[in-house]
Amino acid sequence: MNNLLDRFCRYVQIDTQADEKSVGYPSSPGQLELGRLLTQELRALGLTDAEQDEHGIVMATIPGTVAHRAPPIAFIAHVDTSPETSGRDVKPQVHAGYDGLDIALPGDPTKVIRVADNPELAQWKGATIITTDGTTLLGADNKAGVAVIVETAAYLKAHPEVPHGPIRICFTCDEEIGRGVDHVDLRKLGAHVGYTLDGGGHSEIDVETFSADLAVVRIVGVNIHPAIAKGRMINAVRLAGLFLERIPRQELAPEVTADREGFLHPYRIEGGVAEVMMRILLRDFDTPQLAGKAALLRRAAEEIMAEIPQARIEVKVTPQYRNMAEGLVNEPRAVTFAEQAMKRAGLEPKKTIVRGGTDGSRLTEMGLPTPNLSTGEHNLHSPLEWTCLEEMQLAVKVLVELAQVWGKERTKEPRNN
Repeated sequence: MNNLLDRFCRYVQIDTQADEKSVGYPSSPGQLELGRLLTQELRALGLTDAEQDEHGIVMATIPGTVAHRAPPIAFIAHVDTSPETSGRDVKPQVHAGYDGLDIALPGDPTKVIRVADNPELAQWKGATIITTDGTTLLGADNKAGVAVIVETAAYLKAHPEVPHGPIRICFTCDEEIGRGVDHVDLRKLGAHVGYTLDGGGHSEIDVETFSADLAVVRIVGVNIHPAIAKGRMINAVRLAGLFLERIPRQELAPEVTADREGFLHPYRIEGGVAEVMMRILLRDFDTPQLAGKAALLRRAAEEIMAEIPQARIEVKVTPQYRNMAEGLVNEPRAVTFAEQAMKRAGLEPKKTIVRGGTDGSRLTEMGLPTPNLSTGEHNLHSPLEWTCLEEMQLAVKVLVELAQVWGKERTKEPRNN
């Protein structure tokens, strides 16, 4: 496990924080830096076709070891980290032989990972827990997945006696801002199914995600000096407050919903008297319900403009990703074989749903069935983020078993015309 720990700590110290305001892909230079490092490491392992393309996406192949033609599968992770918390100057803290108590983070005395808030810590007493120092996020989302995939590649290359078909590796950029697979060429990837390694804890197979849209609301008022504003000023900031009041926060907010309940989530607002821009997430497991949520926003805009004719409110809704369950039905082996692999690894698999999305959501929508697997991520996007080395090692074991399960399958020979 020392190699896995070293890899992970090396990766998290590269600042790959995604930048939502950037129009480039990738949105930050650190993602290119980590991609170059990963390409070098994969080549050093003997994956001679490892390359980083002009978009920063890294692909490589672990050649198959079985004599027959087995379906190629893909292991996928993203190199970027969340824009919500700084990823600069990450100082990973390794707590070997974890004592089972609350973990105080040395960089910020106010940051404490409490067992009461993290009951899953109880099962890892004596294990190796890795945290941030409290001043940044850790970056286990998704560098735990990156490290797991590279370590799996290292193991399989060192053990050619393990029977498996061809395995494609793919590291994407900007997943955290919804652009992760914008430049992934599925023909170039050449996989029959994919697996994203971007999940929490262990033994979980994410088989459903939210369907997601993004609403950008532009509110235009009339600005004039407040001394002469009577009857003339239309304050866009106040209009934004009126607009938010019409989004039922007791029913459709993430703070009051759980399980399969969808929501509307205003998460960014900026501007002034003349103009305000607002970004709102629309989420639901039932894709058709997104249209109703968008209609609610447009209705709120129309009501306000009817009350205040000088105001102008535009609501633009764009699709982000769709519930992966809708596409996984096309290849049930993607989930069934993951369950078999976990059982072979001594785990009891749990099929779970995600109140969010992954690259797998969009890849599945694009035609590549891609469930999401556990990699030991906890407290994502937070300075209280942590991961467990033993959970990451379990993820490596699952991938090795998964490779063997798929390696027993045979592809259909192409028909001669």
